[in-house]
Amino acid sequence: MENDGEKMEVKGDEENGQVVTPWEVSAKEGGKIDYDKLIDQFGCQRLDSTLIERVERLTGRPAHVFLRRGVFFAHRDLSEILDAYERGEKFYLYTGRGPSSEALHLGHLVPFMFTKYLQDAFKVPLVIQLTDDEKCMWKNLSVEESIRLARENAKDIIACGFDVSRTFIFTDFNFVGGKFYQNMIKIAKCVTLNKVFGIFGFTNEDHIGKVFFPTTEAAPAFSSSFPHLFAGQDNVRCLIPCAIDQDPYFRMARDVAPRIGYQKPALIESSFFPALQGEAGKMSGSDPNSAIYVTDTAKDIKNKVNRYAFSGGQDSIENHRKYGANLEVDIPVKYLGFFLEDDAELEHVKTEYGAGRMLTGEVKKRLIDVLSEMVERHQRARAAVTDEMVDAFMAARPLPHMFD
Repeated sequence: MENDGEKMEVKGDEENGQVVTPWEVSAKEGGKIDYDKLIDQFGCQRLDSTLIERVERLTGRPAHVFLRRGVFFAHRDLSEILDAYERGEKFYLYTGRGPSSEALHLGHLVPFMFTKYLQDAFKVPLVIQLTDDEKCMWKNLSVEESIRLARENAKDIIACGFDVSRTFIFTDFNFVGGKFYQNMIKIAKCVTLNKVFGIFGFTNEDHIGKVFFPTTEAAPAFSSSFPHLFAGQDNVRCLIPCAIDQDPYFRMARDVAPRIGYQKPALIESSFFPALQGEAGKMSGSDPNSAIYVTDTAKDIKNKVNRYAFSGGQDSIENHRKYGANLEVDIPVKYLGFFLEDDAELEHVKTEYGAGRMLTGEVKKRLIDVLSEMVERHQRARAAVTDEMVDAFMAARPLPHMFD
């Protein structure tokens, strides 16, 4: 298979203690994820200031905080998407969520917050895949529970503010079939068992559902999978915002695309939202004390930040005043980098805290305020999402303002 220099095999970098796959993210003990190594390992490109400035120029609006601060740091063919957009060609967005828990945590919100910005800035359609089938197979959930969780998660996604006239949300159990399934089969015929083992790290102990599933996540990257949206437009370009652990699916999709007559999907990829305890892994729903959930109360948030958020401050006030905080490992500062909108205030916190003039408690208090306000705002929006709204987003219908 052609791959234009892209590195197809992944499995993780176990000899150096770093593992990044769609199902496992961990750094070597005591360390953090080496993103430069990931870029080299995966064969993607770093997102530079020239591309960010170009996004601002083409959209006429400031870059999202996640772009300005390098949260989204890598890409595949973003420049080609922008070239096409500048020529007047359209593209669509595709992102998703594996619904394995009742509520989302803040790490889950990051790609949706950024995708909403892209949808608003470029005024393009969006498809959101809820892989209830995947979680049924990987998390040993029943089919019925997976379907229920997908619908609950859809409410949190809708609460992010997506435009229903440009957005189609679907669950695999409900939607897969027709042209979508035809694309899955076309993809499957192009990927050998040896190749899928190499890309995803499957073993002989994994059941065949897992081995076939990647075709389900690759198919939405091709517009012909959605004839109700793109009637007669079988080769609309696709841009996928996602965390970099999802890259293997789309390396496979990009490798297959020319063989089945489609354009390669482009990607814009984020770093991981770290656990409260530190940057050795990503925030995980399986450890409730590692995560801030969108269902947490202000009291929960205050307790979790104060008790569990790893601090780069010194072991005494005297030493802290003398040496300052280690910002490289401080989780409250990392979280403020995601969610504190004001660039000047963030720089002030970093300067004062790094010099020891601001204490850990002060930084944690600011973070608690920022997170409490954000989560409360989300909870209000989520409470306003009705079953009828969910049905409207999930209805397989033409989108009236797709490219307006």
